[in-house]
Amino acid sequence: MSIRIAQTVPPLAFSPWPEALARQYREAGYWQGRPLGDILARQALTRPDALALICGERRYSYQALAARVECLAAALARRGLQRHQTALVQLPNVAEFYMVYFALLRIGVVPVNALFSHQRHELSAYARQVGPAVLIADTRHALFANDSFIRELQTQHPTLGTVLLRGHADPALSLEQAVAGLAGGEEGAAPGLAEEARPTDPGQVAFFQLSGGSTGTPKLIPRTHDDYYYSVRRSAELCGLSPETRYLCALPAAHNYPLSSPGALGVLDAGGCVVLAPSPEASACFDLIERHQITMTALVPSAVALWLQAAPGQRQRLASLRLLQVGGASFAEALARRVPLELGCQLQQVFGMAEGLVNYTRLDDSPERIFTTQGCPMSPADEVRVLDAQGHPVPPGQTGMLATRGPYTFRGYYRSPEHNRQAFDGEGFYHSGDLVQQGADGYLRVVGRVKDQINRGGEKISAEEVEVLLLRHPEVTHAGLVAMPDPLLGEKSCAYLVGPNPGLGALALRKFLRGEGLADYKIPDRFEWVPKMPLTAVGKIDKNTLRSWAQALGAAQPAPLA
Repeated sequence: MSIRIAQTVPPLAFSPWPEALARQYREAGYWQGRPLGDILARQALTRPDALALICGERRYSYQALAARVECLAAALARRGLQRHQTALVQLPNVAEFYMVYFALLRIGVVPVNALFSHQRHELSAYARQVGPAVLIADTRHALFANDSFIRELQTQHPTLGTVLLRGHADPALSLEQAVAGLAGGEEGAAPGLAEEARPTDPGQVAFFQLSGGSTGTPKLIPRTHDDYYYSVRRSAELCGLSPETRYLCALPAAHNYPLSSPGALGVLDAGGCVVLAPSPEASACFDLIERHQITMTALVPSAVALWLQAAPGQRQRLASLRLLQVGGASFAEALARRVPLELGCQLQQVFGMAEGLVNYTRLDDSPERIFTTQGCPMSPADEVRVLDAQGHPVPPGQTGMLATRGPYTFRGYYRSPEHNRQAFDGEGFYHSGDLVQQGADGYLRVVGRVKDQINRGGEKISAEEVEVLLLRHPEVTHAGLVAMPDPLLGEKSCAYLVGPNPGLGALALRKFLRGEGLADYKIPDRFEWVPKMPLTAVGKIDKNTLRSWAQALGAAQPAPLA
């Protein structure tokens, strides 16, 4: 028996590339008209018995992984999911994350993959933007330990008719049951998928990535099959991936960096093996590297610092590790130089963004380039401009604002016309908000940001998003959030507050923000009450003054808040 699917849902609207550029990208072979699911399907046909994925004690060959994806796709179709509908997904670093990702691609349902650290505030914002037809989550997350938040979402979004939860005892709600091809708790062959159950077209939206943007509402980035598949293929090529690659995914699997730069998708496209770690904690990762003979992994600078602390006496356990990628935040040259000496592997710096552009130091670059730059654009078709405040190009080596366009850099945030008018210029260049220096050789050094954003160990925090929530507190009349230097994370966040009760403590404020559903990593590390806010000439909060105060606090290494 096959499942018939009514095709009644129109394709998702998004900002496309101009046809002239799209034609160039197709003619150059960057866009090949293949769905992202081809990554897994091709390996399942050509290397069915090769090991694809290791999650704890579970091991999946390419054939076994593809079979579970097909079972889950059939289970979702059986529940009435249709092509071009949307999904809200929140899973930790487990094998089911990739099964869900490929199953949704298989039937053309477009997911938003929330981070496992996200809470009600973020998930509700994503749901408002896409109106999901299906929710897939994990009962280990506090939001899904009972069904109250699910009921809240279903009340707000009547489109949400399907829920699958990892770890749920009810077979009708169990993600594991759906993956295994079990119906109602009884084993049986899952019905085959009809021809209508197919991916969205290669030039249409495959899934949404998350922006770490500086504005109050989390923004969604539509990624097409064509653009994202090219990014994966080119990244895998530059990083020298092969069937012998064993990649440790220690950062959150949904992040763009460990998903596609080259990440798990690049490794699977090359026929290698992905090994999942629950976190980048050094001791557990060292165990996995030794046990599974890991050859490559990716970290943010704060995790590298912890690995370097734990490395003495561990070189033999790390003997298989050949390449460590570091990205997501500024990486101090002094730490970079320690990587090959103390971890015994090559360093590759990565500077990328979920919106598109990815830069790598090359594997054959000189040590000076690797230690002192964040690489150069990976594609010959990447166009990069470094501009001054008036929009004019700056000379090589001088600091300016980064603007870019290319075959895998998006053309607009989803349903955000006002923000898109600010983020893009008339030629379609995306202004990322990064301050960079570009040498005559094309290599970039990242020196800061224009955007009002804190980069806390690779996790991007929108100042406005947190400020809006702080202002909901009855004792807070003004709020300004800025970055404060930190030797381990690079930056922490400091909230400056004005209000009638300056004696209100940090514990009460943190409790309030958690009650508002804010993810823990976005909660300010420090709260400072001030008599009045410094203001600019036009009456706005003077963030430059707040940043100078926070710099002084960070330099003084203040005691932890109580």
